[in-house]
Amino acid sequence: MRFYDKTEVPQSTIEELISLAASAPSGANKQPWHFVAVQDPVVKKQIREAAEEEEKAFYGGRASEEWLDDLKPFATNWQKPFLEDAPWLIVVFRKNYDLNDDGSKAKNYYVQESVGIACGFLIAAIHAAGLATLTHTPSPMGFLSKILGRPANEKPFLLLPIGYPAEDATVPNISKKTLDEISDFI
Repeated sequence: MRFYDKTEVPQSTIEELISLAASAPSGANKQPWHFVAVQDPVVKKQIREAAEEEEKAFYGGRASEEWLDDLKPFATNWQKPFLEDAPWLIVVFRKNYDLNDDGSKAKNYYVQESVGIACGFLIAAIHAAGLATLTHTPSPMGFLSKILGRPANEKPFLLLPIGYPAEDATVPNISKKTLDEISDFI
């Protein structure tokens, strides 16, 4: 859901959530991630404006009709006010490589898988803390690197708005696949 109450979420809570996410396993324990927590309203507005530009292009022709049809149950469009409404945004970056002290590249392993696991930990921790979030992944997301001043070895992976759910929040009436549809027991 993407309807947030304006109630403040303490920075200490966000720090605890990120610490939990950072405890995820990773290839060769390289921890190929970086988390940027954004509370500043000016920066959140910049992120919203840039994301909406990408979303306009997506909804205006980049997405196939099939994709747009699949999105209809969610009543979503190019407008993303939740990026300013949520008290916090956490942008997760994947580090395809690290930099040694001498500037040379240090290889990271299983970057996508490792960052995906850390994001799973993060989302579960957010929900367990009584907060709400839902992934936002405008494509392309390079604007996040620019706005947040991230180095070239980091690429945006995921954006998570975080806050308490608004009292009048609505959630799409969707269902999940059954256990029989998603699993086999042998």
